[in-house]
Amino acid sequence: MEISVTPDVFKLAQVFTISRGSRTEAKVLTVRVEDGDHQGWGECVPYARYDETLESVTDEIMGLPRDVTREALYGLLPAGAARNAVDCALWDLEAKRAGKRVWELAGLTVPGPEITAYTLSLAEPAEMQAQAAKNAHRPLLKIKLGTPDDMPRLEAVRAGAPKSRIIIDANEGWSAEVYADLAPHLVRLGVDLVEQPLPAGDDDALIGMDRPVPVCADESCHDRTSLPKLKGKYDVVNIKLDKTGGLTEALRLRDAALAEGYQVMVGCMVGSSLAMAPATLVAQGALVTDLDGPLLLAEDRDQPLDFDADGVHPPIAALWG
Repeated sequence: MEISVTPDVFKLAQVFTISRGSRTEAKVLTVRVEDGDHQGWGECVPYARYDETLESVTDEIMGLPRDVTREALYGLLPAGAARNAVDCALWDLEAKRAGKRVWELAGLTVPGPEITAYTLSLAEPAEMQAQAAKNAHRPLLKIKLGTPDDMPRLEAVRAGAPKSRIIIDANEGWSAEVYADLAPHLVRLGVDLVEQPLPAGDDDALIGMDRPVPVCADESCHDRTSLPKLKGKYDVVNIKLDKTGGLTEALRLRDAALAEGYQVMVGCMVGSSLAMAPATLVAQGALVTDLDGPLLLAEDRDQPLDFDADGVHPPIAALWG
């Protein structure tokens, strides 16, 4: 079996800003596995927050044995971007070999569309209000915050999109004091969920704090080994395939989290439809689906995911799975 890795760049429709910085393009790695008769592929987004680069992830992938299997992969690579792309490519290859869809091979029910959040990047309040007004037709907006001065931004988004549901992603940008000050206002402003308010290393401060709306672990939750550390701090876990290291672990994390009483959010890095495609299977029935990566791009894969009023649809076989 041959494994290849290609760096790809997708231009964003507009500058995308979170508390850690801004970007104008999505840099991804496309992994292909071929057995001579069939080819499977997957995509990952190396993330500097987790000490990943395009080069380091490529090296991890190219160091794998040529006969690697999904089962063996979990003993060869840690949870992260490299394992994600290979795992998803192997799922795609298995589906093509079997002439079936991935959800059939995984024993899942036939997937359907899921309403996805649409993300508004961090900006000054007036600009965020304008972004919100432009997207007020969307049922669910996710707003990037994470500064000590976020209350005017939250008020502005609510004014711009009075009927949309709102979730907040602070990207570890708040202190315990800032979160405590904001928390009483979240219900008044119709916020459904707050994602990773505190840095992952400081989230013990959430223990015993009031949670007027559900609090979701993102940077604090990678795979099933993260779950014991979340007790008493979080109500929801955000499952991203680039954190879990692939669809295989994402499905296992979903089942384990639900069994332990957490609700599930399924999120993404900023990537193409190929990266979102496997995640649509994990997102079935999730409390929150946040797979809007392709909506933020100015360009996408040749067979992109379908987004409409019903949400993000599962991939056609020509894209993945």
